[in-house]
Order: sequence, then structure tokens, then C-alpha cells
Amino acid sequence: MMSMVTAELEKHTPMMRQYLTLKAAHPDMLLFYRMGDFYELFYDDAKKASEILGISLTARGKSGGDPIPMAGLPYHAVEGYLAKLVHQGESVAICEQIGDPATSKGPVERKVVRVVTPGTLTDEALLQERQDNLLAAIYEGKHGYGYATLDVASGRFCIIELDNQEGLEAELQRTRPAELLYNEECSQLAFIDTIKGRRRRPEWEFDYDTCIQSLLSQFGTKDLQGFGITDARLSLQAAGCLMQYVKDTQRTALPHIHSITKMNPDDSIVLDAATRRNLELTISLAGQREHTLAWILDNTATPMGSRMLQRWIHQPLTNQAQIQLRHQAVSELLALGISHELRAPLQALGDIERILARLALRTARPRDLARLRQALAILPELHALLANTGTAHLNKLQSRLGQFPAELDLLQRAIVDNPPVLIRDGGVIRDGYHSELDEWRQLSTGATDYLEQLEYREKEQTGISTLKVGYNRVHGYYIEVSRLQSAQVPISYQRRQTLKNTERYITPELKEYEEKVLSSQGRALALEKQLWEALFDELLPKLQALQDFAMASAELDVLANFAERAETLNYCCPILSQQTGIDIRGGRHPVVERVSKDPFIANPVELHPQRRMLIVTGPNMGGKSTYMRQTALITLMAHIGSFVPADSATLGPIDRIFTRIGAQDDLASGRSTFMVEMTETANILHNATANSLVLMDEIGRGTSTYDGLSLAWSAADFLARKLGAMTLFATHYFELTALPEQIPEVHNVHLDAIEHGETIAFMHAVQPGAASKSYGLQVASLAGVPQTVIRAASMKLKELEYQQAQHSHQPNNPMSISPEQLLALDHASRIEAYLAALDPDSLSPREALAKLYEIKALIN
Repeated sequence: MMSMVTAELEKHTPMMRQYLTLKAAHPDMLLFYRMGDFYELFYDDAKKASEILGISLTARGKSGGDPIPMAGLPYHAVEGYLAKLVHQGESVAICEQIGDPATSKGPVERKVVRVVTPGTLTDEALLQERQDNLLAAIYEGKHGYGYATLDVASGRFCIIELDNQEGLEAELQRTRPAELLYNEECSQLAFIDTIKGRRRRPEWEFDYDTCIQSLLSQFGTKDLQGFGITDARLSLQAAGCLMQYVKDTQRTALPHIHSITKMNPDDSIVLDAATRRNLELTISLAGQREHTLAWILDNTATPMGSRMLQRWIHQPLTNQAQIQLRHQAVSELLALGISHELRAPLQALGDIERILARLALRTARPRDLARLRQALAILPELHALLANTGTAHLNKLQSRLGQFPAELDLLQRAIVDNPPVLIRDGGVIRDGYHSELDEWRQLSTGATDYLEQLEYREKEQTGISTLKVGYNRVHGYYIEVSRLQSAQVPISYQRRQTLKNTERYITPELKEYEEKVLSSQGRALALEKQLWEALFDELLPKLQALQDFAMASAELDVLANFAERAETLNYCCPILSQQTGIDIRGGRHPVVERVSKDPFIANPVELHPQRRMLIVTGPNMGGKSTYMRQTALITLMAHIGSFVPADSATLGPIDRIFTRIGAQDDLASGRSTFMVEMTETANILHNATANSLVLMDEIGRGTSTYDGLSLAWSAADFLARKLGAMTLFATHYFELTALPEQIPEVHNVHLDAIEHGETIAFMHAVQPGAASKSYGLQVASLAGVPQTVIRAASMKLKELEYQQAQHSHQPNNPMSISPEQLLALDHASRIEAYLAALDPDSLSPREALAKLYEIKALIN
């Protein structure tokens, strides 16, 4: 009995049956179905492509009785369309004709030869040059998460084990994968849904034994002991699923993926997702690269150096010895003055990291190998520039650069100076490289002389003055005679084509030569393609050494870039200490100082065990957030190996950087601004240590005054007393400036301003002590609030200040109980203390009502 699927297919034409069979094997992808010079899409694929790409949606007759929606695009322009689709998170299966139309009965045989997904791109035209393109996988277990990332365009394969949701969110923020695989039972869908290229995978794809076998098969090893990852069970399940997905999509060997690295969270300073966003490391809060730390620091010579720099920015090191090796290398490059000289040869290297990935996948194009040849030719110049370096790190990089004389000689002999884009039409292999190819080419190119001789001879013999010998791809060789002289042609001429004013003929001699020439062209092209494939075979044994050369040159590029930035932007070499603390003199914000029209005011920061918290007060726009952020950015820059924007900087061990700066509603998760603020605060209070740098800005703004003040006070008290974290705590609650009276490790600093009549001038200089006022009305005036509103606010402010002054002189004023005294009591005791301090007989009805509301607030 025919199955339902077969019965359904029988309703369609043979060609649509072929299409539907191929589509059934790739249900979650758009299928590009090759028909002549176009890729066609049908049904829902056509509708989706038409909407995303803006191409016309038409119909192709009927199949099964219904019109077939159809959209098409030319095959020669496919790369541009693919780029748009993958940017939207779509995947595409490309189906080509593999059969011969001349011999096929029914539809030409077709099969999917290539699958393009957002996370598995390697084509130069589809990739962003200075950004990693990562495929990632999450496996959620009972007690944590496994996370794996793979850059198919370089072969970099990493895993990490994470204990909680905050760690996973931070990794997603750091890596920003283009495509994400996750298991069906994964519960963390709220922030996964923000990734366009997400793929839910069945649980069986994460089976531990199956995943291990997939990895062993890829690496060609008996076990994974040598990689030091056997204890990372959850991340191995994520990595195994990811590896099988790549094999299924690429449909070829992947020799450039030959190792896997386990990342240890303790090896780098922990930055949660909120901190990465707030510090604007590689993407601004507006979603742009402009005005970020990477935008300032990145003047690298190569795309691969730029990508490495961004990875470093997101992974500041904790190992001081490793950081100091980088600092020493930058110092020596500056001392020798060779950072500028390195730029030209580094630029000549290009993006060999991605070229080598295409070489491994055997998808490299002729110009890729020409650029690899150029890179290998520049190596001696790099070695010469590094010959006099003495630091261990630069010497190690130089040895990793290697030398490849045999491979350079091969590419110089094999590839023409300016090869065409594709191997398809030949002309890539240099003359003299292969004798047989030269012979076939000689037969083909010798046609011009023969045809000139033939034309001269035939004119002489026939006396036909208009006779010409020509060639075109459709009809081959021909003898052309004008219509007026066609009666004079010999009987041996056979008519091949009739045009408006001419007749075209072929002779047995010309036909024989045509077959010989066309045969030689075909054989030359076939042999050239064989020689092209043989080049891959000769280069691939050196793949790992070439990849090491690419990685070393990228790191050299980053270090030379650090040297150039230090010299150009007046950065100093930071000092790393074993003593806890941060001592920055003349610190500057690396981004603000470059974009501000006014001279930047440098400021100091001093934090140590006897000075663990600074309460930062001052007016809005006075520079509090800039001051706090620059402290974090200087600290981070020092720990990636960069010099820093300061007169001097001495930094002790840092394990984490936290920021609680600014907030907005998280509508997708149903969280208000205040809920977001409290969630981030809770994360800091749970995870900060004595070696953590904490930036807290305006805690408690999203609720009532007393609630906000209470929360801000208790959070600051907890950070100072219980955690001892190095903290900058900015606030407009002036009550918090009393904290230093109770906790010796807490100190006040402020950013001042000067009033000029109704205007205000911000000084941006950090001074000891607390600020005198907030200047809120002056800032509101600068922002353009109508003067009528400003005057009314000023009158109301005076009224409130007078009322507060009156209340403060009353002995029974409940605010004579200080906030810290109230906070020291439990809930019931607070209410009792408040009531005990009240004298109902001395209160007016309006005051009594106000007190009633305050008591209700305390109860709630």
C-alpha cells in the first residue's frame, strides 16, 4: 500500500516531486533550487524570501491543482542575498544541478551541495571582517550549564562550565553568537529569544556518549585526556552536539578544527552581562561600535588582530605574570620604536586566519592562495624587525611565526600573479608549472595563427573578398561570406548558419580543427582543476603550523597596536601589585577624553584596605558616572595588557568588576526599572569579594524616598562592613555622607560646581568631602525646562526646606532618629520607635495626616 507521503507527492509534477523530496530533508531552511541561471524558491520559502529580500513573488502554474508561489534570484548574485538572509538568522540549503540535461530523462538530477547557516559562515563576502562569527551551543543540566563556542572561520573551539544563569547570560553577552543551539529542556528562553539564529535541538543530540564519539572522531584521538576537559561533562555535551551540527552543514572534512580549549572562569576577571553593557566595551548602549572602548583602542593592522583585541577586552586576565609579559612586550616595542615599522608588513598579511579555514574546507578561491603567498613572502621582513627584541614574549611570538620557504615556492610557481576570482574558467595555474597543461594550452592558444592562415588561403583559392574566419561559443568555428558572394562558395562548404546579410559555413578541415581545439581547451581546464585540488593536498599537511603563524601574527598586531595607542594617546604602563587596592593618579576616561570638545579634567582614585569605599556626591552632569566608569575601564585595560590613560596606576589583584549604573524597564521579562536595579544589586551583594571593584550609581531611585534611602544605606553598609569590596558609591541621598562617621574605611568625595546667577559651571574635579548641594534646578534649567516651572520649583524647594528646618528644632521630631538608627532596628521596632517619638498634641491636622502616611509607608 502506498504511503500517505508518496500518495501526496504523486499529485505533483515530476519536478515538484523532486523539489518537495529535497525540501523535506531540510524543513527548517530556505531551499535554493537551481533552475538554469536562477535559484528558485517555492511555497512558504518563496513568501519568506520575498518579504526579507524584497524580491517579486510570482506563481508557477499549478501542481496538485493549486498555484505554486515562487520567487527567484540570479545565481551570479547569490552572495549578496545570502548575506541578507543570514543576517536575519535564516539558514539556506543550496541545491545544484549535478546531472547532465542532455542525457537526463525527466528532471535533471539535483542535490544539496552546501548549507549556509548564520554560525557556520566561512565565505569572505558573508562575514564581517572585524568581528568573530560564532556558532554556540547550550546544554542545561540539573546543576548548571555547559556552553560551547566554535568559530568555523578560524577553527577556534572553546567550552566552559557555568553554575548559574548569571554566568550564562554573561557568556552570551561576551560571545554574542550568530547562531545558538540549545536542548529542548532548556528553561532559559528569556534571553535566548533575543538571538536571531537560535535552533532548538532534540535531547538525543546531546547524548553524552554520542557527543564524545563525535569529538573523538573529529580530533582523531582515543580519548580527551590530552585536552584536560574530561571533567566538563555538560559542556562536552554542548560541544558534541555543536560538532555534529557543523559536520552535517559543511558536508566535508574539517581539518582546521583539531583541538578544544576549556576556559576556566578564574583565569579572567568576571564581568557580568550588565557590566559589559554599562562599560560599553565593544558595543555602545545605542548598539553601535562608535564611542566604545574597542573603538578607541583598535588601530590594528589586520582584521584578525582586531578580532583578537575584542576577545581580550572581554576577557581581562587575572594572572599577573601573563599580563606583565604583555606589558613588557609593549614597552620594548616602544623602546625600539618599531611599532610603526611593523604596521606595513602586518597589513600585507591580511586575514590569513580565515583564508586558512577556507583552505581546510577546500573552498579557498584563487585570490585566497595569492594572498597567502603574499603573507608568506612578507615573513622574512617580520623576522628581521623582531631580530633585536629581548623580551621572552616577543621571542616566543617570533618563533611561532615560523618559516615556510617550500610552501612559498610552491605558490609562486603554481599561481599566476593576478588570478581570476574563480577556478571555473581556468587561467589560475601559471605557465611552466606543469608541462602537459602547457601543451594543451598551446594547442588552444595556437588557434589564432592557424585561423589567420586559413582565412588568407581560402580567400586566395575562392576569390571571395568578404570571406572571414570566426568563432563563437554557441556555433564554434565558421567561415563567413556576404550574402552577395555566397553563390561563389565551393561545393565543399557546408552551410552552418544564415544571418541577415551573411552566410556561415564549415569545412571538413575546419571541423576537424575545431574538435581538436575544443578538446584541448576542455582537457586543459580539467587538468588545471586537478592541479588546483592537488595544491590543497600539498598545503594541508602544514595547516597547523600555518594556523599558529596566523595566531602569532594576530597577537603581534595587537601588541604593536597597544604600543602605538600608548604613544599616540599618552598612556602610561600600569604597575601590578600583590597588595589589594587601586591607586590611579591623573586618571582619564579613554573615550570621553577623545570625543569631548573641552579639555578633560584628570582625577585620582585611591582605594585600599583602609579606604575601601568612596561615597561620591555632586550635581547631575558633574561627572560622577564618568569618574566611576573611567576607574573600571583603566582597571580593565591594565588587565588585558594595554597601557592606560593616567599619569600613573598601581593595581592590586582584581577578581570581578561590577557596575550598577543606569537602568531601564525589561519589558520582555516583565521587570520594571526598579526590579532591574534591585536584581543587579542583589547579584553584586551575593558575589562581590574584597578583591572586587564595585561601581554603584544612584541606588534606590525607583521607589519612595524612605525606601530608596534605606536600601541605599543598607547596601553601602553591607559592601563596606561585610564584603570589604573596593567601591565607588555615587548618590544624591546626602544622608549617606554620614557613613564615614560610623565606618572608618568609608570616605566622602565630591565633584563640585560653581553658580553664576541662574546658571551653573561644572568643575569635573574630584575633591575630598561631601557636596554642598545637588544643583538639580540649575541642571533642569540647562535642559530647557520652562522658567515658569523652574521658579515654581524654587519656591516649593524653599517651602520644603523651611518645613524641614522647623521640624528639626522640635524635640519630638521623629527624624531626630537617624536613618542608620532606624535601619539598625527590626521592622516592628522601627514602627514603635517612630510612634514613641511623636507628640500628637503638637501636630496640626495637616502634619498629623502626613505622619499617618509615613507610618503607613513604614508598615508597607
